[in-house]
Amino acid sequence: MASRLQELGALLIDADLIARQVVEPGTPGLRRVVEAFGPGILDADGRLDRPKLGAIVFQDPSHREVLNSIVHPLVRQAAATIMAGAGPHDVVVQDIPLLVETGQGRNFHLVVVVDAPDDVRIQRMVEFRGMTADEAKARMAAQATREERNAAADVILANAGGRDELLAEVDALWNGRLLPFAENISRGTRAQRHVGPVMTPSTDEWSRQADRLAARIADAAPQDILAVDHIGSTSVPGLAAKDVVDLQVTVVDLDTADRIAPQLAAAGFPPVPHANQDTPKPWCPEPEGWQKRFHANADPGRTVNLHLRAVGSPGWHYALLFRDWLRAEPSAVALYEAHKSELARIHAGDQDTGAYADAKEPWFTDVAWPLMDEWAKRTGWQAPSYMSSAEGKRGQ
Repeated sequence: MASRLQELGALLIDADLIARQVVEPGTPGLRRVVEAFGPGILDADGRLDRPKLGAIVFQDPSHREVLNSIVHPLVRQAAATIMAGAGPHDVVVQDIPLLVETGQGRNFHLVVVVDAPDDVRIQRMVEFRGMTADEAKARMAAQATREERNAAADVILANAGGRDELLAEVDALWNGRLLPFAENISRGTRAQRHVGPVMTPSTDEWSRQADRLAARIADAAPQDILAVDHIGSTSVPGLAAKDVVDLQVTVVDLDTADRIAPQLAAAGFPPVPHANQDTPKPWCPEPEGWQKRFHANADPGRTVNLHLRAVGSPGWHYALLFRDWLRAEPSAVALYEAHKSELARIHAGDQDTGAYADAKEPWFTDVAWPLMDEWAKRTGWQAPSYMSSAEGKRGQ
């Protein structure tokens, strides 16, 4: 897959190739490996005997950790050097076999996993790498499971069939998602949206996607972001919704939100200036209390809204209370879903969701607010306390 993306124009950073280069004869990397495992892991020419070393490290996790502690930092340093030389319009693809095991997924705009059933993987390692079936199974046992790899993926490409089938998937991904994604980031614009309010049945995948996105967003400005919470309809199990992931990014104040806008844009979430106001609610009608900063996805393959709100502000409080009320009250879910479905039917022919969103707004004030306020008082609900973190960041 990676070689095909390179053919299409990507700048390829091959971690496996780099891992070989950093332990070539004469390198500090090879010297450290020999110090750790002895000269017996070298062949007659003084080069690393990979099958011999593999037999050691894939049988003993402690040996594998030692090897990884030597090689992985060198690979990351070399990859970072290549990355630093990339042009502003380059689509950079990093081919990292152990991405899940090393926890690097949150560092990238998109994680693509090429997936095949375990029996197919074993067959291919035996056929193409000359391993025995037991050696192949030992190699797989030392790595993340198929389920763990797929859970880390934004895109899963099926690779159980022939090569031509996989290449067709790669070409479609390049043209339909990677190129426009990179172009949107370069221009600082969100992906185009031309879809009306279509309701989708609830799926657990929404929460998994939200978790992956939240981790990337938090890493974009770790010194300034207090929390990233999944809010909105897709955060409520069982609630049909538009296929849009809404995330609330909690910051100390809106000056902070403005300051980190470039980092969020670079991470794939450019600002959308015309949507920086929530509708005031009766318990706090002052418009200035409902200011926020709004960002949205540059990725055309996953619609995301980011709502940057100051900790403790009315809009911040309302978003969390509304979510938790819906999660706790099945009757509230049924009430809200019926309202949304009726409005979606009325606005089914729309080319965007603007009129649909405007039509929903009175319901939040007239119907939802009295019920959720009563629920909060009855249950003693309180918003999460990020104030200690906020005070610390104000002092920085």
